[in-house]
Amino acid sequence: MPASRMFFLAALFFLSAVLSFSTGAKADELEESSRTKDLPRGELGKFVALGRDIVQNTNTHPLSRSYVGNALTCSSCHLNAGLNPKAATFLGAATAYPAWSPRERRVITLEDRVLNCFMRSMNGVRPPNGSEVSVAITTYITWLSNGERMRMNPDAPLGPNHVEPLSIDASKADSTRGKALYADHCASCHGDNGSGSDDGPPVWGDESYNAGAGLSHVDKLAAWLKVAMPLDDPYLSEQQALDIAAFVNSQPRPKFVLVEHLPKSERPDKHPPKK
Repeated sequence: MPASRMFFLAALFFLSAVLSFSTGAKADELEESSRTKDLPRGELGKFVALGRDIVQNTNTHPLSRSYVGNALTCSSCHLNAGLNPKAATFLGAATAYPAWSPRERRVITLEDRVLNCFMRSMNGVRPPNGSEVSVAITTYITWLSNGERMRMNPDAPLGPNHVEPLSIDASKADSTRGKALYADHCASCHGDNGSGSDDGPPVWGDESYNAGAGLSHVDKLAAWLKVAMPLDDPYLSEQQALDIAAFVNSQPRPKFVLVEHLPKSERPDKHPPKK
């Protein structure tokens, strides 16, 4: 093949790659923009906005803070209020519900899924079904699926854009390597002792997620780290993400005892009345 033709094809390939990248980036930008404007009119729009506010400020918002037991917000995991298209996004998530949940061994609703997060990721108490905080959050998440077709998930409570698992086996994780990687890539935001800072939430200890949260599983945390961290520039390899996840989840965090996270009205009576 003549050198001039090879140069032309190489240049064409490079231009196509650049255009493809630019188009993808622009599409993501437009996606986020379109999801944050033109709220529904009236009270429905107010509830969408309220839900978004709670998602961003879960541990301090007056409607939700009493149900939260740590320093996390929904946006700690669902980045940019769930608008990040890769990091546990809310985009399209509502279309998957009702869905089968292997953990609960029953079909659950979107509201069930949200309230479970308060017990596990937030290490708090489950808000009542139908409460203002519950309805607001699920209204916001549902709005982010507006116009998309329903695709109820018969296998797991996961939306169509959920975080994909890594291609490598979680048994290959090395927490010793993870400790060094954490110091190099994570500690500047999340602290040497995992307690967090103004730039990042706590990742272990009393103010982080408990042992019942999805991210307490090394494989799930690693998959999330791969697409989410470092913030705004996720560059970790799969092995690095896996090693960091193993180190982070080897650190102390609150235990999960289901009954302790239920509303008091739903906790089993320790002294049932005699028959």
